[in-house]
Amino acid sequence: MNVYFKDGNVATKNLNPGISVYGEELIKEDEEYRLWNPRRSKLAAALLNGLENLEILDTSKVLYLGASTGTTVSHISDIVINGKVYAVEFSPTTAKKLVRLSHQRLNIAPILGDATKPKGYLNLVEKSDLVYCDVAQPTQSELFMKNMNLFAKDDGVGLLMIKARSIDVVQKPKKIFKEQERKLKEKGFKIVEKVKLEPYEKDHIAFLVEKNF
Repeated sequence: MNVYFKDGNVATKNLNPGISVYGEELIKEDEEYRLWNPRRSKLAAALLNGLENLEILDTSKVLYLGASTGTTVSHISDIVINGKVYAVEFSPTTAKKLVRLSHQRLNIAPILGDATKPKGYLNLVEKSDLVYCDVAQPTQSELFMKNMNLFAKDDGVGLLMIKARSIDVVQKPKKIFKEQERKLKEKGFKIVEKVKLEPYEKDHIAFLVEKNF
């Protein structure tokens, strides 16, 4: 994966040299890199906390659920320079920012859609090498599995960012994480790796999964 670690930081090679997406620092060495802020991107937090088994190639197709304004999407765009990021966002206002980003980065395809109803964008998305889900709501594991079943390639993987407080504000996060893991396994998904996101994100965990059926 085209990601660089240095001095406790993570960065990606800038697809658009000289242009910062969200105010991140640009670093010039032999080439230009964008510092990847782990407090604004759960994927950066997971990588800094030791996520090892995720492989994103420069040709990968990625379905990103919960794209927001495109902070993490932009870094994945740096990595999949010859691939595509299908960025699904529910909010029309937020999606407008994604559209502007896609004008700068042609490998981003913004989609205004509801991740709980994936058939709504079935004709817009290719089979994907990675399904990435960062949708903070009680049914996040269920909608993730729906999208995995529809869009993940047979050898594709999924990365699910679980926010405990979005599922239940009373139960302990540890119990919630175990319950979500059980749901994934019951539906035939194999947990390849799990990484907690503290200190960057409180009560969050990343599940890297693959189909086991």
